[in-house]
Amino acid sequence: MTNTDNAQVIVDTALRSAQSVILEPGKVHAFNTPAGVKTIDLTGPEHTGKLDRKAGTTTVRDSESFLAYWVKHHDADSEVYADAERLTITAVLDANTTSAPRFGAHRLHLALRETTTWQQWTRQDGQLMDQETFAEFLEDHVPELLEPVGADMLEIAQSFQAASKVDFQSAQRLNSGQRQFQYVETTTAKAGQKGQLTVPETFVIGLVPFEGSEGYKLTVRLRYRIGQDKLRLGYKLDRPDEIRKTAFADVVKAVGEQIDTAVMNGSPA
Repeated sequence: MTNTDNAQVIVDTALRSAQSVILEPGKVHAFNTPAGVKTIDLTGPEHTGKLDRKAGTTTVRDSESFLAYWVKHHDADSEVYADAERLTITAVLDANTTSAPRFGAHRLHLALRETTTWQQWTRQDGQLMDQETFAEFLEDHVPELLEPVGADMLEIAQSFQAASKVDFQSAQRLNSGQRQFQYVETTTAKAGQKGQLTVPETFVIGLVPFEGSEGYKLTVRLRYRIGQDKLRLGYKLDRPDEIRKTAFADVVKAVGEQIDTAVMNGSPA
């Protein structure tokens, strides 16, 4: 056995007889081994249980939730962007500072969601319906009817249902701004009898465009068509897109008034 072999035996014996060491999370440990120096890195989050930085995107649905998360996680260099086309507000909570870049990976995203009632009214906008369907639509949406009040509009809806077996012949606009429909009864007992049905040409509804937003008034204009003794009815909303834009702008304003950071127009990179 050579001197070199003897030396290696001594080293190996010493290493085997060395006391064990408890490895501490959060540190890098180095050891001499027969194959050389070996390092064990225990600084990662899987060992410490702590992330080295915040990351991920949290999506909320209203301004109150946005502000609650913002208060908890923002700092002096956080940035906020409002995108009117996408109806979103995005906060980059770890945005670049004036002196150094940061990851920009921790974000807060407010994605507004339309209410069910807004979708129902806009989906039927400009669509003509038969009398029964139109009456049922009004009955289902009495809470949104403001002027005339819901009770009066409900009475109108019931009048359309009662006049389902008549022949509508004409309609004229009255000085009061209402529309009067002329009809002739077709039922056996009342065949040939004439009648009138008067309804408002315009009415006002109240809708909440987005979940958690304020409510807005919209003017609704009556639409109709008389053909082959059939009456079809519908409505046309007055500038619903403008109301939607206004509602978003009000959400942005509500957020901007509660934070100490300017809300920029656009979207982050």
